[in-house]
Amino acid sequence: MVEISIMIEGQNGLNWPYWKRLAAEVDQLGFAGLFRSDHYTNPNPPDLDSLEMIISLAYLADRTQQVHFGPLVAPVSFREPTMLARQAAAIDDLSNGRMILGLGAGWQEREHHLFGHPLGDVKTRMARFEEALEVVTRLLRSDEPVTFEGRFFQVRGATLLPRPQRPGGPRIMIGGNGIKRTLPLAARYADIWNAVFLTPADFKERSQILDTLLQQEGRQPDAVKRTVMHGLIFARDKAELGRKLDQYRQKDPEFAGLEVDELVQRLVAANTSVIGTPDQIVQQLQAYVEAGAQEIMLQWFDFEDIEGLRAFASSVLPRLSTL
Repeated sequence: MVEISIMIEGQNGLNWPYWKRLAAEVDQLGFAGLFRSDHYTNPNPPDLDSLEMIISLAYLADRTQQVHFGPLVAPVSFREPTMLARQAAAIDDLSNGRMILGLGAGWQEREHHLFGHPLGDVKTRMARFEEALEVVTRLLRSDEPVTFEGRFFQVRGATLLPRPQRPGGPRIMIGGNGIKRTLPLAARYADIWNAVFLTPADFKERSQILDTLLQQEGRQPDAVKRTVMHGLIFARDKAELGRKLDQYRQKDPEFAGLEVDELVQRLVAANTSVIGTPDQIVQQLQAYVEAGAQEIMLQWFDFEDIEGLRAFASSVLPRLSTL
C-alpha cells in the first residue's frame, strides 16, 4: 500500500492559524504524513510569513496522533547539526516515534545572504553536508561518546542525553536526485530517500542505482525506503480543472487552443506536476507505485483550500489503499 503525504512550502505565507488547521485536517483525513520546507523566505520577493520549522514540528508532535512528519528538508548550511540532532530526538520522543529528519545541503542564495549564513559553492555545500550527516547519525545512533574533527564541525566526546527512545533516534531522510553526490550519501546514511520531481521512469532508474550503492555499502536494498515529492494540481471535476489550468494557457500560446485532457497530457509529459481530476490523479500516482515508490509527498500550495484537501482525501486516498 502506497502512503500519500502532504508537503507545504512554509515560506509561502505559513503562519500559526494556517498550520493549526492544516495539521488537524491532515491528521484526520487519512494522509500518512505532513512535511514542510525549511526556509526563511523565497528566492525572490515579496517576503511572506514563514513559520519556524522546529517549533512548528514540536506543535505537530503534541497536537497530532497519526501522521509522521518532518522537514523536507532542513539545510545544514544554517541548521547546526548537533543542535538539530538534539531537537529531532526530542520531537521524535514527544511524538512516540513519528518524526522524520530530512536533511539537505542548502541551496537558496538569497536567504543565506539576507540572514548572514555562508552558503558556499556546490563543492563546499556537499562537503559540509557529508560532515553534518556523519555528526548527526553518530550522535543519534551511538551510545558511546562521539568525537569528530572535521573542516566544518567538531565534537569531542559528545553524548546526546537523554538517549532517543527509539533505537537510533528519528529516521534520517535525504532528498535529491544526484547520482554522483546525493545517492551515495543516501546509501551510506539514510533510512529514507526522497526523489524530487522525477518522472516514474527516472525514479525507477535512480532507485536501481541506489540499490547498487547500498550493496556497495554492505546494506540491503530494503534498508532505505523509497519516496518521491511532486507538485499537485487537483480538481474535483473537469470544469474546475480547466479553470486551474488557465494559467498555463495564458503563459504559453502553444497551450491556448488545447482541450483540458490534452493539456493535462502535455503538462504531465513535461513533468510539471501530478495534475487532474481524481481518475487522472490515481492513474498518475499508480505509475509511481509501479516504479517502486512507497510514499508520495504532494505539494499543497493553497493553505486556505481546506475543502479541496478534504475532496482529495475522500476521492483519491481510498482508491490508493489497494496499490
